[in-house]
Amino acid sequence: MGFYRDIVLPKLCDLTMRRKDLLPYRARVIGAAEGRVLEIGAGSGLNLKLYGAGVTEVLALEPDPELLTMAEKNAKEAPRPVVFMEASAEDIPLDGGSVDTVVTTWTLCTIPDSLRALQEMKRVLKHQGSLLFIEHGQSLEQPVRKWQNRVDPVWSRISGGCHLNRPIRSLIEQAGFRIERLEHEYLPGPKMMGFLYEGRALPR
Repeated sequence: MGFYRDIVLPKLCDLTMRRKDLLPYRARVIGAAEGRVLEIGAGSGLNLKLYGAGVTEVLALEPDPELLTMAEKNAKEAPRPVVFMEASAEDIPLDGGSVDTVVTTWTLCTIPDSLRALQEMKRVLKHQGSLLFIEHGQSLEQPVRKWQNRVDPVWSRISGGCHLNRPIRSLIEQAGFRIERLEHEYLPGPKMMGFLYEGRALPR
């Protein structure tokens, strides 16, 4: 199990996230980032080359050392300075009000305490800062939700803690954010695995 968790699983996650159909979502979310950016769950660093001229620095937070090593290699293509932090999103090692933008891309599904992590994101954001996100989670359709709830206990055990049924909007709002923009759609494939939340939220 240790070999699967520590070696195989990070590489499988990286391959999944490299899907070409996910790139437009990444580019749209990352393209709206400004100033000093904190990326939560930077993974293997697939987003690093997408940050534009409005970004001054990227703080790439990732708790998995295997993925962090991969990210450091991908950082060679990054057009902006990148600082790597091996840390948990539930305990972000930054001062309050120290970043302009927080970015999450397909990350909230795997954080053990996603509400606490979102509260930490709010803490480190400046008052005028923003949370930019693209996440998958609980569907708005009841039949799909039923399947998500049935499958999630098994799925989360074999997929590195990824949960299919997290209520992303509710979690963001409970953490003290106001949703400014939110869009929904399904990715191609099984509906229970591909219901998307894409948007922007501001600290209340």
